[in-house]
Amino acid sequence: MVWRMFRIETEVDKARREVLRSRLLDANTTASPVLAALRGTPGERDQPLHVWALDEAGRLAGGLVGHTWATWLHVTYLWVDTPHRGSGLGSRLLAEAERLAREERDCRTARLETWDFQAPDFYRKQGYDVVCVIPDYPPGVTEYTLTKRIG
Repeated sequence: MVWRMFRIETEVDKARREVLRSRLLDANTTASPVLAALRGTPGERDQPLHVWALDEAGRLAGGLVGHTWATWLHVTYLWVDTPHRGSGLGSRLLAEAERLAREERDCRTARLETWDFQAPDFYRKQGYDVVCVIPDYPPGVTEYTLTKRIG
């Protein structure tokens, strides 16, 4: 078999990305009984989950961006504006996302990543356990992956 020369592209090609995602999903589903069982269920779909907090003036005080998939909540971003840090807002945002994921999407576990200079201790206080440590990612920083049973 002969292939055309490889090309490196930095632009986002949404059509190719979808073809690749679809083919990988098909291959994974064929190889995994668990993923095959999810096929056609609400849990199969990757669904966004966002929680926002606004201050008295309607400005963004904090927020959580994540998604749910296959009974998992994945927290991508959690941010609280400086004047509101230490007020419990971050804990409330996280708790609300966990509640929504558990009660409305039947999620049982949550996961997230954070760096050593961000909030690993905050997440431990919220009941999360460190399951992976990647030193020097990026150089000079340690990344943590944490999980928590929520349902």
